[in-house]
Amino acid sequence: MLEEVERWLARRSWSAADRPLDLLLSAKRAARPAPTVSVVLPALNEEETVGGIVSVIRRELMEAAPLVDELVVVDSGSTDRTAEAAAAAGARVVHRDAILPRIPALPGKGEVLWRSLLATSGDIVCFVDADLRDFSADFVSGIVGPLLTEPDVQFVKAMYDRPLGETRGQGGRVTELVARPLLNLHWPQLAGFVQPLGGEYAARRSLLERLPFPVGYGVELGLLVDALHTVGLDALAQVDVGERKHRHQDGQALGRMAAAIYRTAQLRLSRGHLVRPSLTQFERGESGFTPRTYAVDTEERPPMREIGEYAARHAA
Repeated sequence: MLEEVERWLARRSWSAADRPLDLLLSAKRAARPAPTVSVVLPALNEEETVGGIVSVIRRELMEAAPLVDELVVVDSGSTDRTAEAAAAAGARVVHRDAILPRIPALPGKGEVLWRSLLATSGDIVCFVDADLRDFSADFVSGIVGPLLTEPDVQFVKAMYDRPLGETRGQGGRVTELVARPLLNLHWPQLAGFVQPLGGEYAARRSLLERLPFPVGYGVELGLLVDALHTVGLDALAQVDVGERKHRHQDGQALGRMAAAIYRTAQLRLSRGHLVRPSLTQFERGESGFTPRTYAVDTEERPPMREIGEYAARHAA
């Protein structure tokens, strides 16, 4: 590991317990002007978990303590009762297609996160996946905290244990097999991030609006790499929030995720020749193995500040 990264680990890695909620509220009140905080949950068929997450954030971080100013669930086309569960728990629910309708929506998590910038107003934007179980408010307050207390910090990722079933530390298979090797080899300054692909992170709007967003699974790696190049390592940080429990995907879905992440990395390494943007996997059928070929997410949305509607809204 680079000496620079070792110094960064000591300087920019914290625990959620390092910043109690009363300290964060004092820091927020003391700032002039006081920064506002938006929490965004991208959701697709998360009826079972989204309401519980929204309820915790509303109860602990909006009603009991006014840390979060805006809580938005962006539904990307759920066929279950995700939207109803989120609204009943107290979130404002916006459909992905209702945001910036002049640009047809593409499938993918990154697309939802990109559009959410136009649907929210907070100076600090916090993203939280909607499939988390046993959710703790520390997932929000922990990663928002450094942005309220450290003026030089611009982008904060959560770090945590990721159990696979009952086995500790075995989650994050795509992180260990694909993302971590890519980062160590090509962006060694980012080798200190424990969960580079984690879906819980917060950033200043002034940074997010300057970054392109891969529309699919590559969004976490793309934002992390681009944030490094835009504001430098010392403006990035991570906070330990304990343990993350969520729904795990099957091996083939992880393969598609890995291909998209590799493609996202390759786009950033070279704007020249690219690998063929598709992935063939095999499924056993009645007559043997059947190939299934999937397109790899290749689209990226431009920095939000280049979108006319966003510029007009923030000029008003």
